[in-house]
Amino acid sequence: MPPQENVVEPSRSQQDTTDCQRTSYSNKGFVADQNHNDNVKPLETFTFPEKLDKVKTDNPKGDDLDFDDLFPHIGAFGYYQIFLFLMMIPFAFFVAWVYFTQIFITLVPENHWCWVPELENLTAQERTRLAIPMDGEVLHRCFMYDVNYTEILLNGVTKPDESWKIVHCKHGWEYNRTEVPYTTIATENNWVCDNAALPSTAQSIFFCGAILGGLVFGWLADRLGRIPALVGTNLVGFVGGIATTMCSSFWAFAACRFLVGMAFDNCFTMMYILVLEYVGPKWRTFVANMSIAIFFTFAASILPWIALWVSDWKMFCYVTSAPLALAILTPWIVPESARWLVSQGKIDKSIRILKKFERINRKKVDEKVYDHFRETCKRIQQEDECGKNYTVLDLFRTPRLRKITIILILLWMAISLVFDGHVRNVGTLGLDIFLTFTIASATEFPADTFLTMVLDVWGRRWLACGSMVVSGIFSLLATAVPLGVPSATLAILGRFAINISYNIGLQYAAELLPTVVRAQGVALIHIMGYVASIVAPFVVYLANVDLSLPLLILGVLGIAGGILALFLPETLDQELPQTLQDGESFGMNQKIWDFPCIKKQKHAQKSALERSSSTRQSIRASFRGEIRSSMINRGSIRSRKTTASDPENVSA
Repeated sequence: MPPQENVVEPSRSQQDTTDCQRTSYSNKGFVADQNHNDNVKPLETFTFPEKLDKVKTDNPKGDDLDFDDLFPHIGAFGYYQIFLFLMMIPFAFFVAWVYFTQIFITLVPENHWCWVPELENLTAQERTRLAIPMDGEVLHRCFMYDVNYTEILLNGVTKPDESWKIVHCKHGWEYNRTEVPYTTIATENNWVCDNAALPSTAQSIFFCGAILGGLVFGWLADRLGRIPALVGTNLVGFVGGIATTMCSSFWAFAACRFLVGMAFDNCFTMMYILVLEYVGPKWRTFVANMSIAIFFTFAASILPWIALWVSDWKMFCYVTSAPLALAILTPWIVPESARWLVSQGKIDKSIRILKKFERINRKKVDEKVYDHFRETCKRIQQEDECGKNYTVLDLFRTPRLRKITIILILLWMAISLVFDGHVRNVGTLGLDIFLTFTIASATEFPADTFLTMVLDVWGRRWLACGSMVVSGIFSLLATAVPLGVPSATLAILGRFAINISYNIGLQYAAELLPTVVRAQGVALIHIMGYVASIVAPFVVYLANVDLSLPLLILGVLGIAGGILALFLPETLDQELPQTLQDGESFGMNQKIWDFPCIKKQKHAQKSALERSSSTRQSIRASFRGEIRSSMINRGSIRSRKTTASDPENVSA
């Protein structure tokens, strides 16, 4: 391994030198002088500001009491946590409906053809045989014969003459109602043929809204609290969904979908973060995985049948959008995040909420525990003044960390594009779209359950690689078999595999990126996933050119993304990186063919597992919460200062 002491964190701003003087340091036993970063000094020359020295003096034992330490006292998964877990159900429904509703309000039956008003008294079979030319073995969707049909009917003609002139549809289209038994906004406005790309464009605009919504409501969550952000994002989705029913033009529809897109993800993620903050570490894996595997999967699976039941695209928008307004009741039902309250200095209010957990969970907590917790929170607030200078740009300042970050971005973009592509490609598989969508959505449950069982055994890297490659292989095989049951079966298996990759993706990023920039880094990766999803509808649109093109592209991207994952280090049973230096050196001793599940170093594995299991479980369960949680930086600074202040804890 090359020497690490010459790879240091970037120098910080001079404004920190008064109260919280910054000095870059390495976990390998060296630090760099603040004014001369190339001048390496032994760790013992590192000095701390007077404020931190005072803090350490005031707390000679160094036994801080944080939130995770409180759960044995107030209950790790008691009655109140179970109630909050069940309160995730409506929000899981909201995000599924916000995400998938547009599929069913823009459906266009595969079989549609030009409408010829002069032939309205004939049967559909007679009309198409006389007026519509053939496109290979199927009726042409966009052209008709240009003749005087009134005169032809008077002459008793029932078959077309191949010499007749062919023109674009003049009077609109008619649709095969056996495929989609209700009118959609796409069929109502005839978004077919030259306008067939409009639904895909609207879906891309939806994801543009998701980017803005992630930034706006993420900021609100840290500024005003989780509950106001949760209520706000759902109300925006409610307004956008209801307004969609009033649209009579494409651009009005696109504007409404942009508003709905602002609610995407956030309408559930805020609640997801909040509940995870209130359950004990050993329960976070269950809450994080099962809330998605059960609630989200069920909501997505029943959505097609709601569309069939109401059989009207406007009523469908009302049914799936109106419930979002129920979020306005949240402040009276769900408590604000106690962790966020502490970050805002509202420690007493946070403790009042924790006492409510104590009461409902039928626990009895000594008041001294809360006093100890209060002192810890105040101490962390003082230390936090020294840790606000890291930015996402720090991920790109050193070569190895830059490479890891770029690979993570590309990997997540590939996963997002392939996942969303499979979601939207169900209509081109040659089967009933409603049944196919339900079956494909149901794959989320076994995928998430399987992942829960094997992720901590097989590791992240090879499981991410394998699931993406398998998804790609099944997608490619689906293009080589007949359309219908064979192709749909293989495509659904590809969807199952990419579900696994999707659930690994952001967790993997949260574990690989250093703690000091983890929240910002995962947010960047999350947003880049939205950027990739903007392209997904147009990939699916290529089915209008050739039915096999979408699956062909998704297959190639899946295999390429899987191979890309092999260039990342494994995080299973590893100490997660905290500083930028940790991130730069993380996994340097690993080899590409290392398999965590067959390593023979049992003692080393056991030791590493004991050290990192609680941290890894917390990251695993709350990786989505990393995106916006301001508490992550606070915890990282605290742990980093503890490490630096105790030379015995720094590995040589």
